[in-house]
Amino acid sequence: MSAAASLLTGLVAGLHLCFLVLEMFLWTTPYGRRVFGLSEAQAVATKVLAANQGLYNGFLAAGLIWSLATGALGVQAFFLGCVVVAGVYGAATVNRRILFVQALPAALALGLVWLARG
Repeated sequence: MSAAASLLTGLVAGLHLCFLVLEMFLWTTPYGRRVFGLSEAQAVATKVLAANQGLYNGFLAAGLIWSLATGALGVQAFFLGCVVVAGVYGAATVNRRILFVQALPAALALGLVWLARG
């Protein structure tokens, strides 16, 4: 497995663990509200939805970590593809910044995985 692909996949997994923490535990804190541009009322009203979203981000991170631990490039490609799709959808429906924060790193990692597969 390419070291660059592994490194970038690890970065994407780390980002998704950060998203999990932000969405599940910090959503209603001043920091979480500032990151997502929410008022206190908006954060409180959407707390359960955000926690659910954070859980899904945790599953993506778990899949990526699993793929790194096992060296399974097919599994790695699958989860990176899921992240790319989620990032593109988020950019189209929520905020274009998601394309650069979430989808682009995963797409770059996916490209490196494809190159590593030969």
